[in-house]
Amino acid sequence: MSTVADRLAKKSTRKTGGKQVRLRLVYVDFWSAVKLSFLAAVAMAIVTMVSFFLIYLVLQTTGLLAGADDFVGQITDNSVSLASLMGLPQVMAFAAVVSILNLIVFTVLGAVVAGIYNLAVKVTGGLLVGFMSN
Repeated sequence: MSTVADRLAKKSTRKTGGKQVRLRLVYVDFWSAVKLSFLAAVAMAIVTMVSFFLIYLVLQTTGLLAGADDFVGQITDNSVSLASLMGLPQVMAFAAVVSILNLIVFTVLGAVVAGIYNLAVKVTGGLLVGFMSN
């Protein structure tokens, strides 16, 4: 079975100084993909929590939250207060909910992508990867 990648590999006439190895990736382990996507999602959750905290601090320090609170108070005759709705505990709770949802979604997405790749390998023959030692 000759694929386009095999034909392109044969056309390569450039001599290399080191030994060159071409491998075909024909299977991605399901549990390894789930574990890797979970770890990436945990790192993303940490970044999300820290970024929400820093953005809140910047908005609080620059006075944009106080200005927005005054603006909303003028529109609603002080019946709605943004200061009570957007305090640090509420912002961090929202960030935690977003982080947990992202954690679940990215972990499941990693598993789905591994499954789709394993099915696509049956049609395409896999991914040709070249390695070279210097």
